Amino acid sequence: MANEASSSTSFPVDAEDEILMLYGSESGWVEPLSHCDHLTSLSSDLAHIPTPDTPCNRCQHPAENWLCLCCKEVLCSRFVNKHMLEHYKQSNHSIALSFSDLSVWCFSCNAYLDAQAIMPLQSVHFTAYVLKFNEPPPLRAAECIEITDNRAEGSTSGN
Repeated sequence: MANEASSSTSFPVDAEDEILMLYGSESGWVEPLSHCDHLTSLSSDLAHIPTPDTPCNRCQHPAENWLCLCCKEVLCSRFVNKHMLEHYKQSNHSIALSFSDLSVWCFSCNAYLDAQAIMPLQSVHFTAYVLKFNEPPPLRAAECIEITDNRAEGSTSGN
């Protein structure tokens, strides 16, 4: 009888709950922002950046380094000696690119930014990817779908 009562009070998992479990906080998935109010502080020359193997300018640590996208200084992460975090606190330069995984972080928003979706970040992400892997980045799935959809629309519009 007790089993029947507990089973009758359980709720089925709906599709939205499944998506949240797969891509939400329980999975560790972080949805990057597609807009940031701090982009006005970006360097005007992000086409020329240091190579991803550049050591930290302060401690010379060779890994886990970030590129400040405001002044282009290379500094180590909070998991090494926290030089990029200190730089943000001293200069208020909010946006940095990780040379480890090419993610972009805004310290002021306390969030990752979608570098491939935000126009002012696309070129620096592209450049960093080419410098790191010696090839252009692959198209994202959404971009492939959009291209396919446009081709399908184009082929039916003449009929």
